[in-house]
Amino acid sequence: MMSNRERIVSAVYSAVDDLNSQLPAGVSIEKSPGAPLYGKSGKLESLDFVTFIMEVEEKVRAEFGVDVMITDENLLSKEKSPFSTLGTLTEYLEGVLKESGVEN
Repeated sequence: MMSNRERIVSAVYSAVDDLNSQLPAGVSIEKSPGAPLYGKSGKLESLDFVTFIMEVEEKVRAEFGVDVMITDENLLSKEKSPFSTLGTLTEYLEGVLKESGVEN
């Protein structure tokens, strides 16, 4: 059985695949925990980023059967944003799911 973290990573990477298929040539997010998403080193335009987050929410809902809202104004302005890399996003989602009562 896969752990929650593995299931989250799988959902996030699936969203990355969907996003990459829509991005212009030469722009893509690599599927690794250190891949930059948003912020100084991020590759995504605001609109692409929003699309990606919506994809992630959708994939997580499909995988876990719970609604997660990860688009929150306060998070974007955080010094250490959960959206910096795929790894920080995965960790953040783990916390959100725990709070939603999803057990490992």
